[in-house]
Amino acid sequence: MGLKVDVVPDNVPADLIVDFDFFDLAGKAEDIQLAWAELHKGPDIVWTPHNGGHWIATRAADFDVIQVDHEHFSHQNFNLPRNEIDQHSLPLGLDPPRHAPYRKLLMPTFMPKALKVLEAVARDTARSLIAEIAPRGQCEFIEDFAKILPINVFLGMVDLPLEDRAFLLPWAEIAVRSSDIAERRAVHMKMQEYLAPYIDARMTNPGEDVISIIGQGEIDGRPITRPEVFGMSTLLLFGGLDTVASQLGFIAHFLATHPGHLAELAVNPKLNQVACEEMIRRFGLPNTARVLTMDYDYKGIAFKKGDMIQLPKCLYGLDDRINSAPRDVDFRRKPSAIKHSAFGAGPHTCPGAVLARREIMVFFDEWLSVIPSFRVDTSKPLVMASGPVNGVLELHLTWDV
Repeated sequence: MGLKVDVVPDNVPADLIVDFDFFDLAGKAEDIQLAWAELHKGPDIVWTPHNGGHWIATRAADFDVIQVDHEHFSHQNFNLPRNEIDQHSLPLGLDPPRHAPYRKLLMPTFMPKALKVLEAVARDTARSLIAEIAPRGQCEFIEDFAKILPINVFLGMVDLPLEDRAFLLPWAEIAVRSSDIAERRAVHMKMQEYLAPYIDARMTNPGEDVISIIGQGEIDGRPITRPEVFGMSTLLLFGGLDTVASQLGFIAHFLATHPGHLAELAVNPKLNQVACEEMIRRFGLPNTARVLTMDYDYKGIAFKKGDMIQLPKCLYGLDDRINSAPRDVDFRRKPSAIKHSAFGAGPHTCPGAVLARREIMVFFDEWLSVIPSFRVDTSKPLVMASGPVNGVLELHLTWDV
C-alpha cells in the first residue's frame, strides 16, 4: 500500500480524519463501490493519512465545483500517490487553456463516421468471441471477453499489432492500479520504448491511425514535438487498454448475480440504453485527484497549496442527494434521472465516452442474444481491485448448454 504519513498537517481538523486506504478497501471483494460509499456516512470532505495524505470529496455538489475550478484545483497531478508521471500525460495533466489544442487533436477519432467503423469492429469481435465461448458453457469473462473486445478496437485505432496485447495488458494493469510509483514509472518507460519506432515512423510517414494524426498535429501554431507525441500516445494506450474492460466486468458480475435484471434485459433489448447508463452510474471506475494551486478556503476547510484532493467517481453516482435509491440498479429509471460523473466534466470530459457506451451496448446486444442466462461459478475465485481505477480482475461465469 502507499505511504501513510505520521504527522497530520495543521490545516486538517481532527473530526475530518478517516482511516481510509483506497488501495485496500474493506469489503471490496463483495462490492468495491459500496466500500467507497461508506464515506457518505461522514463529512462531505474528509482527509486520510494514507498514500501520502490527501483529502477526499464524497458528494456530487463538490465534484461539480472542483472538476471545473482549474484556478484552484489543478489537473497537473491527477493520481495518488502524487507523482511526476502525471505532468507528462497529455492532455490530461494540463489545465485550460493549455489543454485545448492537445485535446483537439484527438477529437476526429471520435466523430460519428469514425465511431461507426469502430463499432463495427467491436460487433465483429464480440460475435467471433461469443461463437467460440458459448458452446463451452463457461468462461473466465475478463480474459476471454472483457479485455479482448475493447482492446481489439483500440489497437485498431492506433494500428498496433493485436498480438502485442499479451504484454501491453499487464503494463496497463500496473499503470492504472499499482500503488508503487517506481513500478508505474518503469512501465511508462517500457511503453515509451515500445512506442518509439512507431512514433518515429508515423511522424515521418503518417497513416490514418490516431498516432499518425497526433504526430502531424500542431500546438498553438507550431508542430507538435516528439516528447508531446509520446505523452499523448502513452496516455491513450494506458487509458484505452483498461477502462471499458473494467466496466464490462462489473456489469457482467452484476447480471450474473441478479437473475431478475438479467432476464429483464434478455427479453427487452429496448432497455439496453438505460441499462448502460444505469450500470455506469452504479459501478463507477476512476478515482482521480486534483492538486491545490494556492491556499484556498472552501466550505470551512483551509486547503493549502500542494494539497491533493481525490474525486472518486463512484461516489457521485451513489450520492443519495442527487439519485434516488442510488444503491439499487433500476432499468426503469428515466434517463434524465440517472446522474453520474463517470467520464468527468468540463474540458477534461473523456473524449472516448461515446465509444465506451457503444462497446457496452454491443456486449448487451451480442452476448445476451446468444447467452441470455448465466451465473457466477462460485467454485472459482472472484477477484476485484481498487486503486486509481476500480476493476474486476477475475470473473468466472457458467451457463447451461
